[in-house]
Amino acid sequence: QVQLVESGGGSVQAGGSLRLSCKVSGYAYSNLNCVGWFRQAPGKEREGVAAIDSDGSITYTASVKGRFSVSRDAAKRTLFLQMNDLKPEDTGMYYCARDRYPTGPISDPLAHIVIESLNYWGQGTQVTVSS
Repeated sequence: QVQLVESGGGSVQAGGSLRLSCKVSGYAYSNLNCVGWFRQAPGKEREGVAAIDSDGSITYTASVKGRFSVSRDAAKRTLFLQMNDLKPEDTGMYYCARDRYPTGPISDPLAHIVIESLNYWGQGTQVTVSS
């Protein structure tokens, strides 16, 4: 049973920073998986934020480029999201994702990780940014 457990969320003022972590367990590690983070604000659709594809390429949604950084520690089976210069519009529940069916590089990783049937998801961690 694959499990993803996020941590590191919290409440910060605009301009602050948070570092999210996602511990993945219950599977044989493979570099063929796409992994990433998405978020969902109340009343809004899921939005892919950052992803690392199986070839190591990294994709960010435009609104977080230059502020967020995604990385992973293979030995610790942990995915990270460093979030700097946070803005109120970054508020939401943040989820990590790992795809179920590794197939090599994906054409649109940010769109891929928000599809529940194609991914394992964690339970989410709340990020609240006040102005």
